[in-house]
Order: sequence, then structure tokens, then C-alpha cells
Amino acid sequence: MPSKVYGVNLGSWLVLESWMLPQGFSFAKAFPSTVDAIFKTHWESWFNQTDVSTLKNLGINTVRIPLGYWIVEPLVNRQTEFYPRGGLQQLIRGLEQLHAAGIVAILDHHALPGVQTPNQMFTGHCTSDVEFYTSPNYLRALTWAGVMTALSHLHPAFAPVFAIEAVNEPIMDAAQTPGYGTYQGNFVTVVRGVEAAVGVKTQGLDSPQSTANASQAILDFASAQSNSRFNSDVKTAMGNAASILEQIASDDSTQFNLKGSGHGQTPLVTNFMDVNWQNDNPPNPAAAAWGPQAYDNHLYYGVAAADPEDYMVSICNLGRVQADAVLGDSPLWFGEWGLPTQFDATDMFLQEWADAQKLAYSQGAGWIFWNFKVEHSELAGNLSREWSYIDGVKLGYLTKDPSTVHNTSVCDPFVS
Repeated sequence: MPSKVYGVNLGSWLVLESWMLPQGFSFAKAFPSTVDAIFKTHWESWFNQTDVSTLKNLGINTVRIPLGYWIVEPLVNRQTEFYPRGGLQQLIRGLEQLHAAGIVAILDHHALPGVQTPNQMFTGHCTSDVEFYTSPNYLRALTWAGVMTALSHLHPAFAPVFAIEAVNEPIMDAAQTPGYGTYQGNFVTVVRGVEAAVGVKTQGLDSPQSTANASQAILDFASAQSNSRFNSDVKTAMGNAASILEQIASDDSTQFNLKGSGHGQTPLVTNFMDVNWQNDNPPNPAAAAWGPQAYDNHLYYGVAAADPEDYMVSICNLGRVQADAVLGDSPLWFGEWGLPTQFDATDMFLQEWADAQKLAYSQGAGWIFWNFKVEHSELAGNLSREWSYIDGVKLGYLTKDPSTVHNTSVCDPFVS
């Protein structure tokens, strides 16, 4: 994990959000019989070596990669769930390119099985029917976590991965997310259990001295655990993940050596939206911590008064890092932010707005801008002005060196 995160999201790459990419979405929707081929073209063109080189030149050290559960294809019920296939091969390709550039990655479970938040494009299925907070879908999400953990330690392409985020933006009202606190604990236990099984040193767990077959090692390790954290859901998820790993390892397009080991590797950082993301007596993910853990928050100012001064007063007096730390949710990074406003912002204001946000978020572990780029088209309009990091630098709102700002005193008139 970098000492300070300066990052961008790779949004609309492996989880397509049509508001950022209206032409591509419309094309894919119009030709369902060839969706896999269409998405392959999109994946290879939307994020590629040119983008990696650009991000490296801009000083970006971290990317957050939004992923859908369907990237682990055996988790998809093809009778009722319809997603393109081939995403894992693209993730492998992208991670290899990022690693060569010295950029590290967070794997963000952005779109959960059953949909975690209503009426949101980022869930992969924009619907009011939310079914993530059920036992079967929690189990699928835990299996996903087990697969991604094992790949992060065993597949050479996953070398730049340092963190896995459990759930992107769950429903804010905790009364509507039953079982979420239990899921948080199970998620961490799956990650640490898989790590210990493949040889990563894990506090309180004994790793096998050798792993002739990582899939079998995960199965054996799970069945041998009597620790109360290794409940039936955790053990089942680990078993499911072990089976899926066999399939991935034997596929020519995703293959890796199951005889590999995680000995000597660093444990992954487990990552959650912070406790203050939710209201109505939410579970605190800090209670689930076991090993390195970090927290995430996303601040968009659509609910602030439509006035430049109110925006600046709000961000310049932000106490989120301190408030989270009191509750044990530290380190905290801001995994999504941008420059959108509810008013017609001038170029000068967007520069000041960018500076003020960077200064506020850098009080914590750092920041990750949404998004690295936005489509340039008539349908997309002028979205890139406020949502594209690359364009933000070109337009002068964002500094080319992400660790600096244009004006370190930008907040002085607004601090109360």
C-alpha cells in the first residue's frame, strides 16, 4: 500500500456504466447475441496500454478497479442473469500492464450478486429489486472474495493487487441491509483463511509448510478449522472458491500454477465503506478487522446548497477522517470523488474545488478520483469536464503532480 494513495477509478471498464459511455452501452444492448464479442472490443479499447502510460506520466500510483461478481463466471446463474463472459482475461491483461508501470491496484467488488443498492447503474443491473442481503447472495459474494484472494497471491498477473473491497456503496440505511455486519466478519475470515491456506503468514493461524495443490490446500485448511470465525458459510465459500480455482487454473486464457505458494507475501488489505457511510445503527467494519484493514468513503456534493461558497465551507471543514478514526475506521481513503457541482461552475472554481478536495482527502490515506476518463461524444456531452481525471489535468483544474495543489491556502477564507 502506498504511503499516500493518489489514484483513479477504472470505471466503465469491467463494470460498464452507461452514463459515462452511452454509445458503447447502446451498441451492446442492441446486439445481445454477440454481446461477448462486443464487450471484448470495449474492454480492449476503453482501458489499454495507452491509458496506463498516461496514468503513469500523471503520477498516479493506485487504481481502483470496479468489478462485478460475474467476472467469476461460475457464480452466474445463466438462466436468470445475463452478463458478458471473458472479463477475467481482460483483468489479467490490465493488471500485467499496471504492474509493469509500477501502479498498484484495489479490487473493488462494485456490483454484488443480487444487487446491493436500488436503481443504480454501478450494480450491473439497474433495478429496484435488491436481493444481495440474503444468505445465498452473501455466500456467492464470499466465494468471490475467496477466489480473488487466492488469485492475488497465486496468479503472477495479480502482483499489483494490495487490497480487496468487500462492497461498494451498500444501502445507506442499515435497517435495509440485514446480515451485513455478519457478512463483514465472514468476508475478512474468508480472506485470511485462504491466505493462511496458501502459505501467507496470518496471525492466529498455522499455515501448511508446503502446498502441492493450492485448491486442495484451501479445502483441507477450511475443513480443519475449529475457530468460531470459521462458520459454515465461511467454510462453504472457501470450498466453492477452491473448486472454481481449479477451473480458472485449467483454462488456457486464465491459467496459472496451482502448485504456487503465498509464502513470504504480504497479507491483503481488507477494505470496507466506513461505518459513517450508513445510518440507523450500522455495524462497524472495524469490529471485523483481522490483519491490515482500510476504510473507504465517497463524497459527492449533489445534496449541498447550489452555491460555490457553501461547497467550499463544507469541504474545508470536513472532519470525516477524524470522526472515523475515533470509531476505529482508520486508515481512511476517499475512493470516489469528482468535480461535479449543482451549479454552472467556472474554470476558476473547479480549480479551487479540486485543490480543496485534495487537501481534505489527503488528511487521510489519500484519494481516488472518479473517473480516469469519460467518453467524448455528442451523447456524453460535457461530462468529461467534471468527471475525467485525464481531462481535468489537461484543463488545468488538477495539477499534473497529484501530490501538489495550485493553492495550498485555498481553504483559508472558509475555515471556521
